Amino acid sequence: MTAGYDDAVAGAGIIGLAHAYHLARRGRKVIVFERKPQATGASIRNFGMLWPIGQPAGSMLRMARRSLGYWEDVLTASGLWRERTGSLHLAYMDDEAAVLDEFMEDAESHGYDCRLLSPSDVQRYSSAVKMDGLKAALWSASEMCVDPRQVIAGLPDWLAREYGVVFRYNCGVTGYDAPTVQAGGESYRAERLWVCAGDDFQSLYPEVFNKSGLNLCKLQMMRTAPVDGWKLGPMLAAGLTLRHYKSFDHCPSLAKVKQRVQAETPEYDHYGIHVMASQNGSGEVVIGDSHEYGKSVSPFDLSVIDTLILDYLGTFLDAPRLNIASRWHGVYAKHPNVPYFTASPEPGVMIITGVGGAGMTLSFGLAERCVDEALG
Repeated sequence: MTAGYDDAVAGAGIIGLAHAYHLARRGRKVIVFERKPQATGASIRNFGMLWPIGQPAGSMLRMARRSLGYWEDVLTASGLWRERTGSLHLAYMDDEAAVLDEFMEDAESHGYDCRLLSPSDVQRYSSAVKMDGLKAALWSASEMCVDPRQVIAGLPDWLAREYGVVFRYNCGVTGYDAPTVQAGGESYRAERLWVCAGDDFQSLYPEVFNKSGLNLCKLQMMRTAPVDGWKLGPMLAAGLTLRHYKSFDHCPSLAKVKQRVQAETPEYDHYGIHVMASQNGSGEVVIGDSHEYGKSVSPFDLSVIDTLILDYLGTFLDAPRLNIASRWHGVYAKHPNVPYFTASPEPGVMIITGVGGAGMTLSFGLAERCVDEALG
């Protein structure tokens, strides 16, 4: 058996890395196991949006804002790229503009850093917005963009240098009988196991996942070649996005938006499409996405989904010709009723998953809460 550790983390995606960070900051000896040469799941297959504006007022918004503070600290210390771009939600229909009005009524008191913009105001924030037919926009200053591929590749090296966190790749955890961790055919000693394995429901505690109510969500996304000499500015979303994030659920006019979308363009509901765009430090524009839920995921992507996404993007993005350089799908776990899923199937074990599409946003805040609850 190898040398002992205080904590073993299964999974080197962003939730696993955030747990390793908070544990190591307490002075604990941490080892992280990753079944692949590098984490390649949902943590690298996303927009890179740190997106507090999408979280509902209350504890989840507070968690997102606290997480953002940790992101600032970690990215500054590690030297990894990020940009505090903020975000714009664009309204081209009267019912969408009404939702933004209703959201702003109590946004400040709930802790959102937002303001409502007229069309003429929008041009001061972004030259990438189509002005034709624009009725209003919601500006939020909080959102930050990172490159998820860079973050997931770079943070382990920084955690190893700064806090002595040990990483074992190509070394999936296959069993735990406290305090013995079985991983990669070897035995390790760890007083606690943190299971941050994303959508891997089979390797550890499958009976817990079978009873959890968790579903899988498949999303399709695209990335352009670098767009030289052109800046997106704030990350952009439009009317379809109002249907997606729970921060807007309390707005009375949202029902009208949903009814109109269902009546006029039911294909967007069928594939769970809402359309957003971000731009990373290399100048690539990341575009998506769709949401198909179920207990299993098809390996085959649908070209119709990409077409629907790009067609809708063209209704609000004013950009040079965008050359799609790559297309992919991601998979994450999501619970239908709660914003994230935790379970402790036996003493010393904590499962953390089901963060849905908010894993990047909530990661460090959620990890802090879980570590505090377990360790005091």
